[in-house]
Amino acid sequence: MRDALGLNGAEVFLRISVIGCGYVGLVTGACLSEAGHQVICTDIDAARIAQLQAGEVPIYEEHLGELLDSCRRAQRISFTADAAEAIRASDAIFICVGTPPKESGAADLSAIDHVARQIAREARTPKLVVEKSTVPARTGIELSRALKAYGKDSGVQFRVASNPEFLREGTAILDFFHPDRIVVGVEDEIAAEQLREIYRPILERKFHCPVHDGKCGGNPQATFLVTTINSAELIKHASNSFLALKISYANVIADLCEKIGADVEEVTRAMGLDPRIGAPFLKAGLGFGGFCFPKDIQAFIHLADSVGVDFEMLKATERVNKQRLDRFLDKVHKALWVVKGKKIAVLGLAFKANTDDIRFAPALEVVSRLLAEGAEVRACDPQAIARTRAQFPQVSYHEDPYEALLDADAALLCTEWDLFRTIDWARAAKIMARQLVIDGRNLYAPAKMRELGFEYHCFGRAE
Repeated sequence: MRDALGLNGAEVFLRISVIGCGYVGLVTGACLSEAGHQVICTDIDAARIAQLQAGEVPIYEEHLGELLDSCRRAQRISFTADAAEAIRASDAIFICVGTPPKESGAADLSAIDHVARQIAREARTPKLVVEKSTVPARTGIELSRALKAYGKDSGVQFRVASNPEFLREGTAILDFFHPDRIVVGVEDEIAAEQLREIYRPILERKFHCPVHDGKCGGNPQATFLVTTINSAELIKHASNSFLALKISYANVIADLCEKIGADVEEVTRAMGLDPRIGAPFLKAGLGFGGFCFPKDIQAFIHLADSVGVDFEMLKATERVNKQRLDRFLDKVHKALWVVKGKKIAVLGLAFKANTDDIRFAPALEVVSRLLAEGAEVRACDPQAIARTRAQFPQVSYHEDPYEALLDADAALLCTEWDLFRTIDWARAAKIMARQLVIDGRNLYAPAKMRELGFEYHCFGRAE
């Protein structure tokens, strides 16, 4: 296997299987294929595989469709519903399955366990098994145990590694090709070299990326960081939790600014200029959502509790974030007085811009509460309408924001899509029943909105 993975110094492209075709799995498979590796992707959802085999992309991620088309034309990527086929065809296996939270907050690792047993049963040649899914520390130990227990009769050698992803939905392709660090947690040096070989084309800019006209391949300054498996698993949770903490911190500052008449945008901008702090994620508003931050915080808290460590600041981070919805809806109630019977335009459904992901999206909780109070909800989002309609068929959906704003008693900005940055509010003022905007992302300039005649409410900026 050393020679198969190019450890003799020759440049070798590998056979890689990706198990799980969600946001992480599809991006991982497409980018590794574009880097030159032969990739086969599989998923337990046969309908999703059928879509991919037909050339369709079941999720929205900027540039993903073009990248998959390029890899298909080069015949470097394929899709199968037969996990055994994918397992046997590969030298390295990337596990990209879901790890949703249980009611206790612990990560549900049943999908990881299922995949481990599949790999152990089906493997006929040595495999490097790579955790790409976000998992709590010590999962790699259990994965290794499961592979040995269920594969004991085959005599196949398994090496386990952790390679956490640091991809942001909406910019995941760019993040994969421009990593600031690649973290690999390994059991031995051979596994580290195997992973270094997998990422060599990206680290050394040895491929052409048609999506960005060949300009995005690789980052010579990227750190290839080799750690233990436990450390690699902890790095992912520690990173996400710290970023979430910054968001909640900015939101508490916003509440303080509202009380004393300061401007949170001015405060956080000045804070961000300090290189010890940095500007990213110091953004007040409706709070964080998505699949990663909420579940990772819960899993990190559960892990800490399980070993007797009181991670109180993370509990506070989670508590502050949950309170943002209440603060936002308080602004709605104070402005509208009565919600029942009002037409309310909700601008944005996805948890962030440039994705169709609505998991733990704050906007969906806003919609749910407004409907429960008898409001007529009119929603607009460039990508997330289809997914949201399945949950809330009673909502009126519009791709054109002006259609959503027609005769509306209020506009609630929930996601910072560029489409909403360019709304002509002078035009909107003429078609709305009431000129009321409640901005959950501090997207607009208060003075400008009031100059246009709007009653405008936001977070942390003086009313």
